[in-house]
Amino acid sequence: MAKQIKLTPQRLSELQEELKYLKTVREKEVADLIKEARSFGDLSENSEYDEAKNEQGKLFSRIAEVEAILENCVIIDEQEISENAVSLGRQVTVEDLEDGTRETYTVVGSQEADPMNGRISEDSPFGKALMGKEKGTEVTVEAPVGTLRYKIVEVSKN
Repeated sequence: MAKQIKLTPQRLSELQEELKYLKTVREKEVADLIKEARSFGDLSENSEYDEAKNEQGKLFSRIAEVEAILENCVIIDEQEISENAVSLGRQVTVEDLEDGTRETYTVVGSQEADPMNGRISEDSPFGKALMGKEKGTEVTVEAPVGTLRYKIVEVSKN
């Protein structure tokens, strides 16, 4: 059985739109590239044809990947999310206990993670340390740079 992938309703919508685009617009574009490259003659020495076929392979691979995600996804129901505890779909503000800096993150499924934009995966060491904890709780995270300590300052709906 495939691993269930947790998605927010927003991410589900984004993936459905991407799949629609890939199967309609992008697939036609790649088919046109292949058709054009074939018109150049001898396929054995045709780099344009090879590149177009590689692009087609990448496209089909991405389509299969998105379809697999959609087939195995579980939508995060915001009604079931605890008001006070860190959980999927929640926004959490933490304070670094070493230097006092504060950061705000949204806890998301692994498919939606984007740490540079404040979206951390529940499967990451930081996400795992935060999950289920409430405001005021201190957490420690084992990281390559050593043990990091944080205090949960606020938990809110995204």
